[in-house]
Formats: sequence, C-alpha cells, structure tokens
Amino acid sequence: MTVAVSSTCPGLYCGRMMVNGSVEGECGVCPRGERANMQKVCERCIESPEIYDWLYLGFMAMLPLVLHWFFIEWYSGKKSSSALLQHVTAMLECSMSAVVTLLVTEPVGMLTIRSCRVEMLSDWYTMLYNPSPDYVNTLHCTQEAVYPLYTIVLIYYAFCLILMMMLRPLLVKKMACGLGKSDRFKSIYAALYFFPILTVLQAIGGGLLYYAFPYIILVLSLVTLAVYMSASEIQSFKNLVAKKKRLIVLFSHWLLHAYGIISISRLDKLEQDLPLLALVPGPALFYIVTAKFTEPSRILLEAGNGH
Repeated sequence: MTVAVSSTCPGLYCGRMMVNGSVEGECGVCPRGERANMQKVCERCIESPEIYDWLYLGFMAMLPLVLHWFFIEWYSGKKSSSALLQHVTAMLECSMSAVVTLLVTEPVGMLTIRSCRVEMLSDWYTMLYNPSPDYVNTLHCTQEAVYPLYTIVLIYYAFCLILMMMLRPLLVKKMACGLGKSDRFKSIYAALYFFPILTVLQAIGGGLLYYAFPYIILVLSLVTLAVYMSASEIQSFKNLVAKKKRLIVLFSHWLLHAYGIISISRLDKLEQDLPLLALVPGPALFYIVTAKFTEPSRILLEAGNGH
C-alpha cells in the first residue's frame, strides 16, 4: 500500500519523505544528499563514487592548476627565478583545496565521499524537469541528483581562490624581483578571470563535461602538444632532448594522454584496456617522424624547383 501511494508522485525527481519506516508528506523535493528511488521515496545516497566519477573530479580539479601553470609561465618571463616556486605554490594551493574539500564533504572529516549514482544526463539538470501535474501549477523538485559531484567542484574552486589570495600575493611580492611592478601580479589577475569562467562552466555545462571530458582531454592534449613542438621547432629526437623543459612538457602531455585513455576505457577489462596505454607515445613519435616532410620551407623550395 505504501508503494502504491508513493508511486503517484509526478516527474523524475519528486519524492516523499521516509519517517520512522513509513512514507509521509506530500510529493516534493528530496533533502540534499538524497534522491527519489523507483518507488518515488526519498532515499539517502550511501554509495561510493565509481572510478569514472573520481576521474571526472580529477579532471575538474586539474583545470585551475593547468591554467595557473600556463599563466605563470606566460607572465613570468624567461629569466624569472620565481616561476618554479610559483608553480610549486599553485600545486600546493590546489592540493590543499582538494584535501579540505573532501574533509568538509559528508562524511565530514574523512578523505572519502558518499554519492548518488549518475544514471542519465538529466540528473545534472533537474531544474528542467519540474512537473506540472495540472498543467497550471509547477511542482518544484530541483535538487542535486548527482550529489555531490555538482557542488563539490564549486566548493573546491572557492577554496582554491581563497588559498591563492592568501598565499600567492605575498610570495610574488617577495620573489618576483625580475619583473616590473605591473607584471608581478598578472598571473593572479588572470586567475581572478578564469575562476568565474570555470564556475559558470561547471554550473551550466557540468553534465556535458561529465560525459565528454575524456575526449576533451585527448583532443586538447594532442593539439597543444603539436602546437608546442611546432613552436619550439622540434623536428628530431636531438631537438627534443636538448632542453629539460621540453621533456617535462612531453611527459606532462603523455600523462594527459594516459588519463584520457583510462577515462574512456574506465578500466572495465584490464587485460584489454591496459595495452591501450602503449599508444601514449604515438602522437609525439608520429610528429617527429613526419615533421621533416611537412616543413614549409622545404615545400616552398620543392614547389619552386617544380616550376
């Protein structure tokens, strides 16, 4: 009888509260940390995130760190001795923010989280699925059906911003002596722009990013690696190993390649998925082998000789 009554709740995400083992109250939004089950009863989320969920959170956590590193490198100048220390500080800020975010998320004080399982894309956009049973009045059941994957990223960005404003200005003021006064804080100013952009991106496109991030990682890492090798005029293995910085960039991109491959495969079948990691060095090797054939000066020279 309880199931029959509770199943009358309209919409995908509306449910009734469970109190002392019985279903009570009218249909409505479930409390945070709960979602409506198949019987339209609000049920507490007690599952652990899947590997793919952790990979998604890792991707969203990497975005500000990569952007920090990019703008630090962009504005620090070639002779700045503070660039490396700023890189380390940025990693420290993001790492501390990740740990604090996990500690303040339920269960509080533990480096683990409980979550609701993501079942479909609409779980990320429950505000678009508020039902109107009588076609006049809307029953508002907007909730975080993917708890806590939606809000935990926003909390993490907030901690990143707070720690950056606490640590980085003092460090830059003391260490960035090789830069002008107007250039010292440009990497911090850049962060004040990209953090709101990342926040809006998560708020609006979180669900799309959840399903697309493995392919985004692969495409962007391939494109940025090709652009870097082209800009650095790397056309042979000798050019590649000439500077340590180039090897660091190469290995960083290889890690991103591997991250994308693991995210796509989800490591469901280790014996089939792990050999795919052998493809990681492929793009760089292909570029070096074929770079001499696509050199613009050579193409123009051959075209001129042909005429």
